[in-house]
Amino acid sequence: MSRLADLEIHRVDYGHPDAALLIEEVQAEYVVRYGSRDETPLDPLMFEPPDGSFYVAYLDGVPVATGAWRRSTVRAFGTSRTAEIKRMYVVPAARGRRVARRMLAHLEADAAAHGAEAIVLESGLRQPEAIELYESSGYTSIPSFGYYQYARLSRCYGRRLPTTT
Repeated sequence: MSRLADLEIHRVDYGHPDAALLIEEVQAEYVVRYGSRDETPLDPLMFEPPDGSFYVAYLDGVPVATGAWRRSTVRAFGTSRTAEIKRMYVVPAARGRRVARRMLAHLEADAAAHGAEAIVLESGLRQPEAIELYESSGYTSIPSFGYYQYARLSRCYGRRLPTTT
């Protein structure tokens, strides 16, 4: 694979073939880690601007990662102008190369540009590398929310976004 400098992140529709391929890969990974697919109800329209966006990252034209954000009703860090991160995933061959960190920064900047003041997300204890990414990126634990709010393996995180002037 190419250098990370060659990483290109493109907004795509939720149903785009590359998005669908990577969504199926992450769902298969959830089955391995948790015993079932992520059953969070998602409407593809949640990821249409200005209320959200879905992205695929490419190296050498090959889709290697996904990430998305959608408007949220979760109140965090003193604001209700929040966005929720969804479908963060990096293919195994591209892991350990800061692809997820680049995608996360991209999602944060895009959500902020669309008026979000804070970002929230849900992850799980069987995804320690994801939790490490979020914590090392300044995310802190917040009260549980969403579809897996009462699941014992679920953990929710968030962070206030820098203000843009």
